[in-house]
Amino acid sequence: MTVDDRTQAQAADPGVQARGLRELVDRLEQLAGRRSALRPASDPARTRAARLHDHLAGHVRIRARSLDAPLVVLLLGPTGAGKSTLFNTIAGRAASPTGVLRPTTRTAIVLAHPDDALALRGGTLSRIEPRRLRIEEDPDVAPGLALVDAPDIDSVEHANRDLADQLVEAADLCLFVTTATRYADRVPWLVLGRVRERGLPLVVVVNRLPDEADDRREVLADVARLFAEAGLGGRAAEDGSEGALEVVGVTEGDIDPAQEALVAAAVAPVTARIDHLRADREARLELAARALAGSLAGLGPLLDQVADDAAHEAIDAAADHRLAATHYERSLGSVRDAVRHGTFLREEALRHWQDYVGADDITRIFSRGIGAVRGAIASIFRPSTAPVAEIREATTDDLVAVARLHAAEAARRTASAWAETRSVADAVAADPTLWGPSAGFDERLRARLEDWIASIGTDIAETGAGKRRLARGASIGVNALGVGVMLASFIHTAGLTGTEVGVAAATAFLNQKLLGALFGEAAMVELISRARQRLDDALVETFAEERRRFDVLAAVPEELEALAADLRAAAEETRRLPATVPMDALGLFRGPRAEGATDPVPAGAEGVDATASSQ
Repeated sequence: MTVDDRTQAQAADPGVQARGLRELVDRLEQLAGRRSALRPASDPARTRAARLHDHLAGHVRIRARSLDAPLVVLLLGPTGAGKSTLFNTIAGRAASPTGVLRPTTRTAIVLAHPDDALALRGGTLSRIEPRRLRIEEDPDVAPGLALVDAPDIDSVEHANRDLADQLVEAADLCLFVTTATRYADRVPWLVLGRVRERGLPLVVVVNRLPDEADDRREVLADVARLFAEAGLGGRAAEDGSEGALEVVGVTEGDIDPAQEALVAAAVAPVTARIDHLRADREARLELAARALAGSLAGLGPLLDQVADDAAHEAIDAAADHRLAATHYERSLGSVRDAVRHGTFLREEALRHWQDYVGADDITRIFSRGIGAVRGAIASIFRPSTAPVAEIREATTDDLVAVARLHAAEAARRTASAWAETRSVADAVAADPTLWGPSAGFDERLRARLEDWIASIGTDIAETGAGKRRLARGASIGVNALGVGVMLASFIHTAGLTGTEVGVAAATAFLNQKLLGALFGEAAMVELISRARQRLDDALVETFAEERRRFDVLAAVPEELEALAADLRAAAEETRRLPATVPMDALGLFRGPRAEGATDPVPAGAEGVDATASSQ
């Protein structure tokens, strides 16, 4: 079913719409989980990812499961604006401490009926650390509505600002509290931008207005203008008609010091609205459905932003992986060059091998032809004195040393470059071992080289099986022949130039002539070629293993690209949702029930406009 088909089906049938909402919320939660698992690379990206996750888990899922879950009315505002004072006024007692200490509110103070406390802890507020919540259970408060005093949104403590952001994602109604001198401050408007995005119903309370009526009207008109320009509702209508942003003004000095609260009459419109919501279940259901409709309709911009973050990180991750690949491929290439030309081999090991095979005797025999070489093999080699172990050990030690040198260079160059890259700098700083070869590098490579040498012996036995010429030289032994093939993998006449003389050239010549005489030229070439390929495979595996230490620290670009595409598709789907979300459809929505959740809304309730203004 296409997005358009799904949209039409949802509009036609509330049951289909409920299933569509369930599937959509499930997909959105999965996407939010994928985004978190892929570790956002910057603070802004982490903030947006957390906002999406918290909003879905703390509001959308809870509210769509049951509109009867306790409403969350959030008091939000800057330092010293009088949030806690208003909170105490609505509560009817000093439930939240007030004062001049910056910031006064360090935790979220929640006033709720005991029957609602459990549902809040297991549902709407479950994403918030318990130590950051102080739930005041009051049996005299009507159930169904929780009042929350948030930390100051301009707090100098980042944890307080983060908590306020989390509460915005969980709220159903926002009471924004400011003052006549601070309503234009920049920081609160950043939070109000998120209130606008998620369509959160909003009431504005302006404290400390001047005494003069004209001055009060001027301030309130300017407040309404700024909020209207920010897309947070129209100008306040003089008759308080529906559709206007509700702005409540409080004159300077309207304080009841006995209760650390405002004079009740000063905020009568606010307290009357809260009392009405507490007393009227249908009013709570309507506000809850309106908040959910706004949340769903407002998810598109946030999903697009999170998708953009993922797409940008995919580009950065691809660059990080390319950088590591470049340095490790370059270092592996240097090792391959050393292997190809045998430059890492010790001259004494090569001389030892020449002494073993009898270089002078071989030179004389070659002058008599290849047949003479084949007939004299058994007499040339002296198995009882074969320096197999010594040459194997020397060659393995030298190869491990040169590989370690270049692996260390690749690690240093990659770590140095990544340390300057924002997306992976923290990971490099946290692991100083990344600046050199990994622990156990020598042991792992040595084990692979030993397996490689053993594979040469197996290949020799299989290649020479049944050949009379190998039988004639059986006394040589597979191990000794294996050393010859091993050395031939590093030094061979095809790779020698006119300037390369001495021990390496002589050893290469002897090895190729002897192996050719024993196996035949074609078989010898294949034998050496296979040995070289297996050695290269061992080196490739070793350097890939080293590089993986870096690769696992950077995200997989393809995963981020797929996530970005899925997020954009989900954003488009939220924009295609029907304008109304019928409450009977929401009542059919089912999900994991939080403890204390009440029954869903009965079918037949009125639908709610998802594009309604935030008021």
